[in-house]
Amino acid sequence: MALRPAHVNIKALDAPAIGRFWAEALGWSAYSSGVTTYVGPGGGLVWPDPVVLGIDVVPVPERKTAAKNRVHLDLATASESHRAELVARLKALGATPVDVGQGEDVPWTVLADPEGNEFCVLEPRDVHRDTGPVAVVLVDCADPRAMARFWEQAIDWTLLEVTDEHAVLRSEEGVGPYLEFLRTPDAGATTVSDRVHLDLLPRPGDDKEAEVARLRALGATDLDLGQGGDVPWTCLADPEGNAFCVLGPH
Repeated sequence: MALRPAHVNIKALDAPAIGRFWAEALGWSAYSSGVTTYVGPGGGLVWPDPVVLGIDVVPVPERKTAAKNRVHLDLATASESHRAELVARLKALGATPVDVGQGEDVPWTVLADPEGNEFCVLEPRDVHRDTGPVAVVLVDCADPRAMARFWEQAIDWTLLEVTDEHAVLRSEEGVGPYLEFLRTPDAGATTVSDRVHLDLLPRPGDDKEAEVARLRALGATDLDLGQGGDVPWTCLADPEGNAFCVLGPH
């Protein structure tokens, strides 16, 4: 029994517009077959993709606060010229530079999408050559070792590295983006609900409620995101309060 990350969930006032932004940013397509807007590779909607971690943009009535999201995407680049071209294109699409305390000497560029959700455009790194456009889903945390213990058991991804500073997981197939937990000062201080979180999916044939019970036994807690009592997914928080959802059969 284990869960698979299905997609990154992003809340937005204008879900179709933010979906279009991310589709253009990643070279993917946006599909609005219902209330949400799904962003994934072209050629038809495949959900969940066995390799790609897509994006599901969900409409909400509240604007993002000034607080930095604890979860953000890091985008891969193939060369310095590619990074410069991508940053320029993203700004033309509506992204804006933001200061999250990164300083002036870092080799990556920090931006925010048109509704203020932070993300980074990384410098070229050999380790990201085969990730696709999204290199990393990065989560700020206080204790990477504790996050590694929980998430290694929660999902079917492999723990590749864990130190006092960070923990890194990736699909057991060795494809797609990395999931990284980065020790960040004051990561646990905010009580503001994040605009970005992971959605997890049980394997075919696995029981969702059994998976939810297993996660609670690992230290997850129930979370009220205003979802109501009749939705097919369950909202939880990991031991540091990071939200995630376990989806029902699709």
